[in-house]
Amino acid sequence: MSPAAALTALRPLGPLPLEQRRSLLASLRAEMLRRAGDALAAANADFGRRSEMDTLLADVLLVADACAHARRHLRRWARPRRQATPYPFWPVSAAIEPQPKGVIGIMAPWNYPIQLALMPLVDAIAAGNRVVVKPSETAPRCAVLIGEILAAALGDAVARCVLGDVAVSQDFAAQPWDHLVFTGGTATGRKVMQAAAANLTPVTLELGGKCPAIVLPGADIFRAARDILSAKAINAGQTCVAPDTVFLLGHSIADFIAAARASGIGALETDTINPARLAALCEGAALTTLGGLSLATAPAGHALHREEIFGPVLALREWPDLASAIAAIDRPLAIYLFGATAAEEAAVAAGTSSGALVCGRAVDYAAFHALPFGGVGASGFGRRNGLAGFDEFSNLRARVRHGRFSLSRMFDFPRSAAALKMARRLVGL
Repeated sequence: MSPAAALTALRPLGPLPLEQRRSLLASLRAEMLRRAGDALAAANADFGRRSEMDTLLADVLLVADACAHARRHLRRWARPRRQATPYPFWPVSAAIEPQPKGVIGIMAPWNYPIQLALMPLVDAIAAGNRVVVKPSETAPRCAVLIGEILAAALGDAVARCVLGDVAVSQDFAAQPWDHLVFTGGTATGRKVMQAAAANLTPVTLELGGKCPAIVLPGADIFRAARDILSAKAINAGQTCVAPDTVFLLGHSIADFIAAARASGIGALETDTINPARLAALCEGAALTTLGGLSLATAPAGHALHREEIFGPVLALREWPDLASAIAAIDRPLAIYLFGATAAEEAAVAAGTSSGALVCGRAVDYAAFHALPFGGVGASGFGRRNGLAGFDEFSNLRARVRHGRFSLSRMFDFPRSAAALKMARRLVGL
């Protein structure tokens, strides 16, 4: 089925009633758990070798838990939200009414092929929309499985799955969706946004970026190295919120390498999808290998310091002070702090912009369903997860009911001299 045919089939069907949404979320959760073994097999085949734990936790359980979270809170999220009103208009009532947008298009990447196709879908279904998903052609077995899960759990009247190559993806981005979600690289994200602009389609972009881990003077270097490497090893570093570069303040590169070796972390459970790209990116850098993971040092201006690494290589850099480190951070998805005092954390919070600011660990926050997830600027925009995702895929319509009388009516036509005198007094003339 083509993207246009899928959109044409779903658009006339209208929004999903609240109780049907709750039923669909329960059905999707059950189907995800039922197909866990199939998800393991599909991901392993697509990657060549994929960590069972990464697939079970990040692709299966995270989606199942998101369904449960949304279902639990949905009635409250969907209620009209009463708002305060200015007294000159009293008596009046005002509220924000969440309204389904229509048909949501989702373009998913290969690195978490099931999670990143279905997590936005959970939010979209919760908000009452129908959905069309385009999984990545780089993970073809997972793409087929996604289609089977959607058909079994939601049915063709609620969700469709479109399979195909890059040409199909380009066609998908060009359709007049009521909202379009894209997760992937920055260069492709620009093309998707350009295609969506022709239809004035609102877009949610999750683009990743160079997430820094800042190891401050007060950090326990061994604990920091262990936590950073543990986060980097997930999915062989092919995670948009994985630590990309370690900024060392008051610690040497040699100290971090020694601590990394002592951690015992290095072997990988997942294959790298594009090793040639990674090898080219590391050209001219000095690499310390810890099994599958590598620690890299490179001169200023090297590609490792400019481009998102997206693989099992961690760039190491020494910085003289926190101010210079802050100046080097360019709006990533996440900033990770280790050993930060309250004052240092406050300085980073005030001096940077990012999707998240996390102290003491890395990556874990992405599994917190109540937290908005997304980037800022070059790392993307828009939010998913929980209430933020529900709102992202809702038209937040203003609802107002006026009474028969109010002070503001003194300014109605035909206007009197007394009304003009009052208007002048209100602005201080």
